[in-house]
Amino acid sequence: MVEIKTPEQIAKMREAGLVVAAMHKACAEAAVPGATTKDLDEVAAKVLADHGAKPNFLGYGGFPGNICTSVNDVVVHGIPDRETVLKAGDLLSIDAGAIIDGWHGDAALTVFVGDGHSAELRELSRVTEESMWAGLAAVRKGNRLVDISKAIEGYIRRQPRPSSGKYGIVEDYGGHGIGSQMHMDPHLLNYVDRRRGRGPKLVPGMCLAIEPMVTLGTPRTHVLSDEWTVKTNDGTWSSHWEHSVALTEQGPLVLTAPDGGRAKLAELGIEAAPDPLA
Repeated sequence: MVEIKTPEQIAKMREAGLVVAAMHKACAEAAVPGATTKDLDEVAAKVLADHGAKPNFLGYGGFPGNICTSVNDVVVHGIPDRETVLKAGDLLSIDAGAIIDGWHGDAALTVFVGDGHSAELRELSRVTEESMWAGLAAVRKGNRLVDISKAIEGYIRRQPRPSSGKYGIVEDYGGHGIGSQMHMDPHLLNYVDRRRGRGPKLVPGMCLAIEPMVTLGTPRTHVLSDEWTVKTNDGTWSSHWEHSVALTEQGPLVLTAPDGGRAKLAELGIEAAPDPLA
């Protein structure tokens, strides 16, 4: 069942989303050469405490961190630790979440650590982020879930190919419903699988986490022995971007973007819904 939220519940999710945005800002600023991924986890824990929020990652299925820190060929679910020391040229995705009064926020971004990144890596991150926004712009009344998948995949496939031949759209992980739990129905693919049909119709009160994961090679992944860390099979690097969004009667509200997604959606011809906390 897809959970439909009231405007009051969406406002709570917006509160949680703004905490996630604050976590991202603080962690991105702390992601410098010489910092460990555990250092970033401690930064995230302080932001959560300062805002009176709870972590939704810590303890989830036994996960030991407040955030996921995925470096280079780690696609998702990297565990923060003291041994992983960031260095200039690393590509880091930070996946963060927060709970306010039982309502969840969840988002991810890709960070360039220091200098020395190739144009191809910068383009990988740009393509992944822009494909996420293409998906967010498809969150409209009357559309169906597959329209989001189609927008994400279509954007990626229209971009000039990298030297590896084409971008890999990770198949084993995707977006999801979010609300009173972090992961809920429906599961959202970042590509179109016609065997799954068109999916549910998008209606006001539906909230989704839209999160493309794109690699410079294969879409295939494997999980390490820690039962969390997901790596690409061919060792190519990846990018991960995510925002949580609510569909309201007035349109989409990007819950985890500081401005509610207003500026970026406007570039795409979409008017964002009013911010309930403004």
